[in-house]
Amino acid sequence: MLAFSAEQAASTMPHPTDPDTPATDWHAQELLLMREVMKLVGRSLAPAYVLREMLHLMSELLGLNRGRMVLADEVVPGQERTASVRHAYGLTAKEAARGVFRWGEGITGRVLASGLPAIVQDVDAEPLFLFRTVTRTDMPPQTVAYIALPIEVNGATIGVLGCHRIRSRQRHLNDDLALLRILATLAGQLLQLEQLVAEERRQLAARNEALEHALDVGSARYGLIGRSPALLQALGELERVSQSQATVLLLGESGTGKELFARAVHLASGRRDQPFIKVNCSAIPDTLFESELFGYERGAFTGASTARAGWFEQAHRGTIFLDEIGELPLAMQSKLLRTLQEGTLVRLGGTREIRIDVRLVAATNRDLAREVQAGGFRQDLYYRLNVIPIRLPSLRERREDVRALALHFVSRANQAHQRNVNLAPDALARLEAHDWPGNIRELGNLIERLVLLADHTLVTAAALERFMPEALDRRPPLPASAPIPPALPAGAGLVRDYQSAHSHDAPTLQDALTRHQGNQSRAAQSLGLTLRQFSYRLRKAGLR
Repeated sequence: MLAFSAEQAASTMPHPTDPDTPATDWHAQELLLMREVMKLVGRSLAPAYVLREMLHLMSELLGLNRGRMVLADEVVPGQERTASVRHAYGLTAKEAARGVFRWGEGITGRVLASGLPAIVQDVDAEPLFLFRTVTRTDMPPQTVAYIALPIEVNGATIGVLGCHRIRSRQRHLNDDLALLRILATLAGQLLQLEQLVAEERRQLAARNEALEHALDVGSARYGLIGRSPALLQALGELERVSQSQATVLLLGESGTGKELFARAVHLASGRRDQPFIKVNCSAIPDTLFESELFGYERGAFTGASTARAGWFEQAHRGTIFLDEIGELPLAMQSKLLRTLQEGTLVRLGGTREIRIDVRLVAATNRDLAREVQAGGFRQDLYYRLNVIPIRLPSLRERREDVRALALHFVSRANQAHQRNVNLAPDALARLEAHDWPGNIRELGNLIERLVLLADHTLVTAAALERFMPEALDRRPPLPASAPIPPALPAGAGLVRDYQSAHSHDAPTLQDALTRHQGNQSRAAQSLGLTLRQFSYRLRKAGLR
């Protein structure tokens, strides 16, 4: 008989034909089951693990066999709603796979549709019982009952907890029903928690995607390539201080992108539409520092036929970047300190104070604190500069960015030299695995050398090896009598090494011409030579 309330089960007492077996302490069994289930919840909140073991304990301790959790399937527009067996104990894989029910179909479907429990006293006498998962021949010959309770989440039925039990047992069916209510409620809470965690993960993934997009946009705006934690930390510090007027001191090794970071400070600030002036202190002779930084009046020195505004004046209302500030002479350090403190300057040969509004970004690869102790840098200027120090990561701290940087340099070199060279996946992996010493410029130079000299458009890891720093270090040294190398074309000085006039014999030159179908430009590039150098060697070898 089918029932949809617990009250009809309340009067169900042990069958009069129950065997005369020793009484079981069912209350102790129930407590043991609940204690073990709570232990499972404490060890893992993963519903699949907890629910499967819950069904196992129901069978072992209380004789509630072939337990199954039937949970709603994903809704497909235009199709009937269904639910499938997701967790089971005592069912074979084939039996569980057959356990698919439409809303309202059979006993399980009725519970899904109504949200009310169902108790079948005898599955043989109930026309609605489908025997879908387990056939009658695979059940015990005794009278078999079936209990099904709804599993709810947020007041909606999303599944069914069902099980079989032998009808003739020394235990009230109503006691089983009461315990199963608790377990169905617990199952609903675990499934609800799983939904909440999944939703949180989806939201977190969406926020991460939005953040990555924002970082990509920000990096593109600043010209900074990569997403490594070290780079993002420096970029985050930069963003936080960009709107202030405080002096920023960029610290780090040579080739870590200080100019890009300085420009990023400017672009992220309210001064972005004003001038950005870059000054390389290591490139200015000591005698010219004052006139370059602060300008000069007409007649200040021989040749000063007109007045000229210095770099600080030209940066008025904008940002001035003093690169390699550790190279600043002591005499100029005091004048720079005065300008920073008072916001005024006096041109060389002048007497009038000129008020300026400038944001200073300084950079150095020196240890200024040690320079202060050694007397090579003014302590008061150091404190003035060291308001917001930002340490820039070296390439060895940005291993995650090597691939992105390499692809960026390849694209840039291809555009600059009108080439179409690409890196194979194993070549990118080789670059990532290399122990870079720290200078990003070294990676950029290697890529430019590769783009110019590669024999094929797709560079593999094997082809990359001859361009790697280890291969360059293994080259034999030039003889002491080697002539001074001729001037190379603009842009090539960083990537093409000097080759002596006798560096290539006639067969090598002829082979390069043959491989490139007589194209002298490509033949020269394949040998690391300029076209002029290649033509000269052809004439010397009598090949032209």
